[in-house]
Amino acid sequence: MSLAWPSPMLVKLGNETESPLHRRITDEEGSWIASVGALCNTFTLCFLGMLIDRIGRKYCVILTCVPKILISIVFIFAKEAWVLILGRAVIGSADFFLFTAVPIYASEIADKETRGSLGTLLQMLSSLGIALTKSIGPFVSYTTYSIVFAAMNLLVAIPVLFLPDSPYYLYSKGKTNQAMNTLTSLRGSEELAKEELAMYSVAVNTEKVNKIKLLKDRVFLKSLGIAIVLCIMSQFTGFNAVSYYLQTILVSTNTNVMPEVASLVISLIQILAAICAAIVTDRWKRTHILLSSFIGIFIGLVALGLFFKLTEEKQEVIGFLNYLPMISLIIVIYCYSAGIGSLFWVLVPELFDGPGRALGVTIAMVVVSFLIFITTKFFPLLTMAIGPAMTYWSFSIICVISCIYVYFCIPDTNGKTFNEIQKELSGEEAREINEKNDK
Repeated sequence: MSLAWPSPMLVKLGNETESPLHRRITDEEGSWIASVGALCNTFTLCFLGMLIDRIGRKYCVILTCVPKILISIVFIFAKEAWVLILGRAVIGSADFFLFTAVPIYASEIADKETRGSLGTLLQMLSSLGIALTKSIGPFVSYTTYSIVFAAMNLLVAIPVLFLPDSPYYLYSKGKTNQAMNTLTSLRGSEELAKEELAMYSVAVNTEKVNKIKLLKDRVFLKSLGIAIVLCIMSQFTGFNAVSYYLQTILVSTNTNVMPEVASLVISLIQILAAICAAIVTDRWKRTHILLSSFIGIFIGLVALGLFFKLTEEKQEVIGFLNYLPMISLIIVIYCYSAGIGSLFWVLVPELFDGPGRALGVTIAMVVVSFLIFITTKFFPLLTMAIGPAMTYWSFSIICVISCIYVYFCIPDTNGKTFNEIQKELSGEEAREINEKNDK
């Protein structure tokens, strides 16, 4: 709900009659409201990321709930634009810290058969929150929506208190008995729990993880490089720019389709896409899903650019052209959510072993947050400078480059243990196969 907050709220804040502020916000203030959280997170996550290994995954998630609840209450009574910008900075930092801790937690409580599906739940529930925002936000006042937003932040924080902590984190802190009990509960078998603890012993150094040593490790750097490229691919397709300004984009198309209704339909499509991702993630190769995702996004962005190119040339918007923007956006959002949008949260934690997972995912999220700031802050400026058509076509070129990279460089992690993934990244798996063939 927080991620989608700018979509309906920026429209209201820019309207004299609907804005609760003393004046309507400017376009510059609107772009800061949408992007400031990602910018702040670029710096704050460097420090917050250290807490993942210090206080544990569960307590990091609890830690994010407090500022989200407080800021959502402040939003109800806000009367100045600077309050909203400051609030979005705080709540955005909490959101991105949450998106760092949750994938790590999910990957560590799941077994290798369900790790992919469990990881995609983050995207599925994010899509549900986005749909709630777009089904409520456009049709109620700013104050009413703010009350609903604050109530939901409080409601979803309560179950977090009752979560078990990550068994890997417990083991890494020397709490072997607690880790054993948690694993037995999660796996349903003491024998399976013992097998997994044996794998932990290969990776875990119960002493403090040496970050400098990790940054010199060839396999860690290779994993980090792949993760950073995944970050670039996931953001420079323009999805977040499209998502944050979805209702604004639909208003700008000047079609007969109501922007509020179209925005809601697209959000429901996003939930469907996330459900599809959860179903196929552990059945299909990760690389095949990613390739299908980028090809679909490419088609949607080219079609959206074509619509704006036709309207720039004074083409009358009649018949099928009324629905082309909505169809294009549906294709983009469905393919993103069913592919890279869901798999990103699965693949990035999978690329790192236990000692390097928190550091690797944190660095990846710092990169993501900076790229989200760039795309959301400068998306309106880019569309004004080169026009909407060229903007969307530029994003589509990134999709083509991403397909090439996925095909040649991304390892398939489906159904593999973390140890097996590390072997593949280090080249040990290939050497073992060659040795067997030689024999």
